[in-house]
Amino acid sequence: MTTAGKIIEYLDGGKFICAFVTEAQEKRLRLINQTGREINLPLSRVLHISKRSHSVTGNREEMLRELQEAADRRKTLVDTINLEEIWELTADEETEAFEPLFLAELAFGSEADDDMVAAFIRSVFSDRLYFKFREGEIHAHTREQVEQLRLQHEKEQSKQALLSNGVLAISRLMQDEEIDADLKPALDQCLSVLQDFYLFAGDAPQAAMARELLKMANLHDPHAPFHLLVKAGIWEPNENIPLLRQEIPTTFSLAARQQAEMLLQQGTSDLFSDQGRIDLTALQPMTIDGPTTLDYDDALSITEEDGNYLVGVHISDVAHYVKPEDPLFQEAMHRGTSLYFPEGQIPMLPRHLSQGICSLIQDEIRATISLMILLSPEAEVLRVRIKPSIIKVARRLTYEEADQLIERDDWELQTLNMLRIKLREKRVAAGALLLPFPDVNISVNGNNTVQVTLSDTDTPARTLVSEMMILANTEAARFVADRMVPGLFRAQGPPRKRLVHGQDNDLFLNSLQRKQLSRGELLTAAKAHSGLGVGQYTTITSPIRRLLDLLMQHQLHSLIRREDLRFNEKMCKDFTAVISRTLASANAVKQQRHRYWLLKYLEARKGVSMKALVLDATPRRIFLLLTDILLDIDIPAPAGQIPEPGAMVQVKIAKVDALDNNVRFEW
Repeated sequence: MTTAGKIIEYLDGGKFICAFVTEAQEKRLRLINQTGREINLPLSRVLHISKRSHSVTGNREEMLRELQEAADRRKTLVDTINLEEIWELTADEETEAFEPLFLAELAFGSEADDDMVAAFIRSVFSDRLYFKFREGEIHAHTREQVEQLRLQHEKEQSKQALLSNGVLAISRLMQDEEIDADLKPALDQCLSVLQDFYLFAGDAPQAAMARELLKMANLHDPHAPFHLLVKAGIWEPNENIPLLRQEIPTTFSLAARQQAEMLLQQGTSDLFSDQGRIDLTALQPMTIDGPTTLDYDDALSITEEDGNYLVGVHISDVAHYVKPEDPLFQEAMHRGTSLYFPEGQIPMLPRHLSQGICSLIQDEIRATISLMILLSPEAEVLRVRIKPSIIKVARRLTYEEADQLIERDDWELQTLNMLRIKLREKRVAAGALLLPFPDVNISVNGNNTVQVTLSDTDTPARTLVSEMMILANTEAARFVADRMVPGLFRAQGPPRKRLVHGQDNDLFLNSLQRKQLSRGELLTAAKAHSGLGVGQYTTITSPIRRLLDLLMQHQLHSLIRREDLRFNEKMCKDFTAVISRTLASANAVKQQRHRYWLLKYLEARKGVSMKALVLDATPRRIFLLLTDILLDIDIPAPAGQIPEPGAMVQVKIAKVDALDNNVRFEW
């Protein structure tokens, strides 16, 4: 039993403290410790109680001196104890728990006094490798536990050395000082840890270490890791962080690169020996794309046939080169789509294919799938034939050049444009929502200056191409659906509320209507697509840059060539999951990156006023569309009169930080 006058020992803040018991209760002790403090301590915190009792009625200074001397003796004795030797004597004993007195006597080789026992307990707390103190007893670790603890200790020592060297190297990096060669491995490892932490926060594998590293380096800004990685040359000043966070591949496997190189060297001469492929090189197809396009996956041709018009929609036959068992196919499965950014693109397939043998380059023989669609002068579909084919593009046009040629009475383009108008009218009559929105074109020059321009998406050439692609995709969907086989079909229900009827270029109404659209679906059976005004729909017209189109090309091939189906129902369902997942990641990256560059554009215009269209207004907040860059923003309602939806207003850029994804406007 603990009584007044005993010297006890306890831990406080990791330090061993000696104290006299001045009053003992059932579960608590009144103490005066070696620092002169009088405290009330729970009995459960006591590590050692002396056998010997002392007087506590004497001089206070004398008591404190006696406590300090006891503490000093015990500290000195700790240095003479070899815990490993004592552990070796006890490790193979049947019992694991020992009295501290017994082990202290083993350690000192004699009868142990209070100081020796307390010193042994101190040593156990100081070096936890061999023993553990619990409820007044000392437990010996097994040999397996000691080995495991030793490895953990070495790992912790290595980590602390890494942190220490890493902090030193980071400090030198920040101050543009030379970093010694022996510090560079630690710097590289620490920067890798910080990179993962910046991208994935608490989900990073070494998040705790990253936090400790930042704390030791006094880096408290949330974007400090970003700036460090830029300074180290690992990241660019405008690094695509959303892309890294989604872990979308940016390079191709060696096997995929080798296959792409082999296909490029293989050439196109073997196409003519394929009896299932028709030779359409006598046609004069054209490509119509943007001026910077490098991957041409569709071409158009038109000829007259008995007063009707035979429209050829020729799609690059990527399925001829990329088979389901190939490394290239697996790469496409990982990506799902090509990604286009102002600073460059990440193709779904290597450039050997996307800009090489699969691209419908002018004057080059190419493998295609051709949809030869006979249309009446009123754009009624009279006949559809889908065949693997060979073509050679005769003309490469930009949208602007095509628009000019339409005005100059180019027969092919004039006729296609006439059919485009009638096809569009039919879709609108069937309930299609056109909702044209200008394209936002972002360009970044060499010194990272951002320019933003808008371009009309509703020009004759652009809508001509889009109508022919919609026609081809609709007929391909019908071809598969009519044969009662599974595929990959896009569908969309009617809008929740219809605000736009017919063709309308009203930016306000189109913005509101877009918010009322039903969510699109990806199904294995055909279903109506309300937004396009068609009874069934898929996409096959961009197989170079969309996985869905490549998969449907394979399914078409098996039907056209009367072969076993490439994909059964279960496989198609699995593909819908893959496509939904990869497109969700890709769309998230595109949207975030698009917004980042718009905010970078605004950063250089702080304090500038901009035109904005009011989309919605509440007593607290106004929701706007910046009409020069088509960026949605919201702002607190102004004092006084609240603007009406549809009104044009002026707002001023108050604060913007692209890296922080933060922008604030004021009236």
